[in-house]
Amino acid sequence: MVLYFKARAEAGDYTIFMGIDKFENEELIKFGFPEDIWFHVDKMSSAHVYLRLQTGQTLDDIPEGVLEDCVQLVKANSIQGNKINNVDVVYTPWTNLKKTASMDVGQVGFHNQKMVRTVKVEKRMNDIINRLNKTKVERTPDLKAEREAINAAERSERKQQLREKVCFDIFQLLLAFGMNQ
Repeated sequence: MVLYFKARAEAGDYTIFMGIDKFENEELIKFGFPEDIWFHVDKMSSAHVYLRLQTGQTLDDIPEGVLEDCVQLVKANSIQGNKINNVDVVYTPWTNLKKTASMDVGQVGFHNQKMVRTVKVEKRMNDIINRLNKTKVERTPDLKAEREAINAAERSERKQQLREKVCFDIFQLLLAFGMNQ
């Protein structure tokens, strides 16, 4: 089961989602999208929260309000982190997550520590959590099928671009050959 939330509307159309447990988190780690940003309370147990960016967006493009929504959701879904103030939340692109066979279920590391950002969350903001919970939808997606569909679409797009380039190159050769006649 994956829980989906809508970030504040004034910031744009952003979806925030998280696994219901560590096993679902494992699936989210395995079948994420390059546009996903992963959030977690630093050095404590917490939910794995993801923000799906638009294609081409980066960490620097996350609106401040959407970032606040994500870190508040992570804090609220950490047993220990929810009870204390001034917790650090780390976030990084999904592509920076590193999973090895020796790691426990739901545990991750990072390929590049320089790509990990930290934000301090002073306290839980109930108004944010309540607003997000009003948008919560539970779904049981086929994460593998979603990932495979995206991969197939990307392959198809690359093939089409290659075909167009080959046709253009042939056209250029024919023009050059015709001009030399």
